[in-house]
Amino acid sequence: MATTYIHFTEEQKDQARCTDLRSFLLRQGEKVERSGSEYKWNHGGAKITIRGNLWFNQYNPEGGDAIAFAREFYGLDFPEAVKFLLEQQGVVILPQKDVPAKEKKPFALPKKNEDMRRVYAYLLKARFLDREVVNAFVRAGLLYEDAEYHNAVFCGSR
Repeated sequence: MATTYIHFTEEQKDQARCTDLRSFLLRQGEKVERSGSEYKWNHGGAKITIRGNLWFNQYNPEGGDAIAFAREFYGLDFPEAVKFLLEQQGVVILPQKDVPAKEKKPFALPKKNEDMRRVYAYLLKARFLDREVVNAFVRAGLLYEDAEYHNAVFCGSR
């Protein structure tokens, strides 16, 4: 099944994960039998043990929470399972609003500063680069100081 993206909050995922499986199955019209402190659900010859929001398959050692239950026995993927379990609890899932794509500005290098004192000071004294290495980058046009924030701007070459 192809699904569209649905954003769930952590609280919604936890709420779906903590769904009481006995109540859930009874709402689905399934027969659930009490067995001590647990419940048993017969599904296609398999005995499924249910305790709160957890289940365990006695014949095929696997189990999990309510989301794993919906995925295993209802053939749903994760978002569908969460949505299904929440809807069974009366939670309304609102569709996400389409956010209009922002127009991307073309990339432009920042304006060059008149001198490079701050970049030299930073690269030599704080980053301990050799002066000759910094000079080589400057001469090749691969390094300059931007005018607004005085950042070191490293440029690629084509």
